Amino acid sequence: MMAPSGLARFLLFLILSLVLSLSDAGRIAIYWGQNGNEGTLAETCTTGDYAFVNLAFLCTFGAGNTPQLNLAGHCDPYSNGCTSLSQDIKSCQAKGVKVMLSIGGGAGAYSLTSKDDARQVARYIWNNYLGGHSSSRPLGDAVLDGVDFDIEGGSPDHYDDLARYLSAYSSKGKKVYLTAAPQCPYPDAWVGGALDTGLFDYVWVQFYNNPPCQYSSGDVTNLEDAWKQWTSGIKATNIFLGLPAAPDAAGSGFIPVGDLKSKVLPALKKSSKYGGVMLWSKYYDDQTGYSKAIKPDI
Repeated sequence: MMAPSGLARFLLFLILSLVLSLSDAGRIAIYWGQNGNEGTLAETCTTGDYAFVNLAFLCTFGAGNTPQLNLAGHCDPYSNGCTSLSQDIKSCQAKGVKVMLSIGGGAGAYSLTSKDDARQVARYIWNNYLGGHSSSRPLGDAVLDGVDFDIEGGSPDHYDDLARYLSAYSSKGKKVYLTAAPQCPYPDAWVGGALDTGLFDYVWVQFYNNPPCQYSSGDVTNLEDAWKQWTSGIKATNIFLGLPAAPDAAGSGFIPVGDLKSKVLPALKKSSKYGGVMLWSKYYDDQTGYSKAIKPDI
C-alpha cells in the first residue's frame, strides 16, 4: 500500500496524464451544415470525435450584398429557423469544442471591394455571430468562437483587412479565433495575403481536388513537398491536413485509412506545426467512420 504522499503524487500524475491526453486528443476539425442528413450539431459534438466544428457557410457577403447564411437542409435562417441552434452551439462549447462560422465556400456570391467593405463585413459578423449585439442574430444568442475563411473564388483582395478587423474585436473580451482552409498549391490564390498577417490560429490546408500537391496511389511525395512549403511559409503554428472523409466527398485526394496511418501522418508529424486533420464533411464522415478510425493516430 502506498504512503499518503506517494498516493497523492500518483493521483496527481494520473490527473496530469489525463489532462495532457485530452488536450492532445481529438485534433480533428469537421465541416457541418451542408447536408440535412448529417445529424444535428449537438449530436456532432457529442461524438467526442471533433475539436472544431465549422458551420458552413455564410455564402454571401461584401460588395453591398446582404449577408446570407446557408445551412442547407438543417434550417431556414430567413424564417428565423436557425435560432434554435443556439443551444446546440452552447452544448458544443461546454464540451470544449470550438464552433466557427465558415465564410465563403465553393458556391456563393462573396467578395470584398475595399478596406471599408471589409470593416463593414467584420462589424456585421461581430454583431450577428460573435460577441456583439443585433436584433436579428441568425443563430440566436450563442457567441461563436471565431471565423473560418474558406475562400474559393472571387477576388483575393482585402481578406487581410477582414482578418485584422475581426481579430481586433478580441480586445472586447472573448478571443476571436481565425482559421482558414486554403487550397494546397502554395501560396493560396485567395487567402495567401490574409495568412501573411500572422493572425490565424489554425490553418487546415485542403490537400484534395489538387493532384499536383495531394496524395496519390501510395506516393506521399507531392503532398509532403507541399506540406513543407506550408509549414515553412506561413506564420500559423497549427497546420492541419485537410482531407475528404470519403472517396465521393471530393473529386480526388481521398487517402485510405491504412495509408494515412502508415505513410502520411508519420511524414507530417515531423513538423512541430502539425496540428491534426480536417475533414469534409460530417455527412461523409458518417458514411465511412473515418474520424473514429484515424483518431487514435492523430
